Amino acid sequence: MSTGFFGDLQPIEFKGPDSRDPLSYRHYNKDEVVLGKRMEDHLRLAVCYWHNFCWPGSDPFGGETFMRSWMAAGGDPMEQARLKADVAFEMFQILGMPFFTFHDRDIAPEGKTLAESNANVSAIADVFEKKMADTGVKLLWGTANMFSNRRFMSGAATNPDPDVFAYAAAQVKNAMDVTHRLNGANYVLWGGREGYETLLNTNIKQELDQLGRFLNMVVEYKHKTDFKGTILIEPKPQEPSKHQYDYDVGTVYGFLKAYGLENEVKMNIEQGHAILAGHSFEHELHMARSFGILGSVDMNRNDYQCGWDTDHFGMNVPELALAYYEILMDGGFTTGGTNFDAKLRRQSIDPVDLIQAHVGSADAIARGLKAAAAMIEDGRLKGFVDDRYAGWSKPENAEILKGGSSLEDLADRVHSSDLEPQPKSGKQEYLESLVNLFA
Repeated sequence: MSTGFFGDLQPIEFKGPDSRDPLSYRHYNKDEVVLGKRMEDHLRLAVCYWHNFCWPGSDPFGGETFMRSWMAAGGDPMEQARLKADVAFEMFQILGMPFFTFHDRDIAPEGKTLAESNANVSAIADVFEKKMADTGVKLLWGTANMFSNRRFMSGAATNPDPDVFAYAAAQVKNAMDVTHRLNGANYVLWGGREGYETLLNTNIKQELDQLGRFLNMVVEYKHKTDFKGTILIEPKPQEPSKHQYDYDVGTVYGFLKAYGLENEVKMNIEQGHAILAGHSFEHELHMARSFGILGSVDMNRNDYQCGWDTDHFGMNVPELALAYYEILMDGGFTTGGTNFDAKLRRQSIDPVDLIQAHVGSADAIARGLKAAAAMIEDGRLKGFVDDRYAGWSKPENAEILKGGSSLEDLADRVHSSDLEPQPKSGKQEYLESLVNLFA
């Protein structure tokens, strides 16, 4: 039954690249086969709960602009949560996207006690369970919000107060239970407050040990409960904390190695967070696939003139092509997918704007995917890289990396052969023009 929020909008159809209908897919054709797999199965698109149904359109200088009925002051919080769920699943069906994602505090109000909060989340999970069965929409991942409540102002797992650590553990347990119950494909941890504001009151070693133990407990609980999904960490360098311990993929991998978790946890990589860390999206994806920990992505983009996380919808096709090139080179998603971690601009106040934003971004992503597939099928980009490093496949050079050579051995080799290696062109401009043939 329609909530009326979207008026008489009908499910979005694929009408092809010549369509001028803003409420149609021009490039996202879920049944189109790309590199032997349906586009829908490649991308695994997911609609996020928080930006679409919880964010009121506020900014540091002004209040809400969206004026959603389920956010109105004075309403019954659980009734508003149920209405929000109705609108959410109506939107999922209009878009025809297969997955959604949520934080526990997105879907249900926080109670006076954790037991009351858990009961609220469980009640909305009952609603979700029925709607998921009716619509076929699935859960890509769930997570716990351990950054909004003031109890977490000094961190959750890294809090100096063991009682807060215990509370965070209990909250994560419930969020994992709900994710498991709803057959979530992954469980995500984002450490928005897992960092510090000043070193004057911080013991970094203590906090990292706490975080390492916390994540080990999450992994232990996953195995105890036979949860088949992947545990994911989402890197971000700062905001809200001045410095966050999950700074970027390289930092997180070092953390995982230090605490014996490198084979248990993978990455949920967000484009906007990569930019905040001073990287490109494709850099972070490439790093993750190099370490074997690429799990899922939060798809958005930042305003490059702003120094904070702006969460625009991803619309830049050349950037998306390079991102999906890395994903496809990794073999594509398994349990992960493409989560729209993006929000409307606060001037985009009409319900239809929610639909058009996702439609436009899905089309851009589809174009990026097809461009990436074309680059792989063409083979010249990979071929150039392979050729550039081909010398390392020779037995005498491969032996160096296996530990079979010493500094003395290599010095003798250089002197005895009168080696005078000459530089070879990296051909950056040629490669950039090659990418432009497809993107």
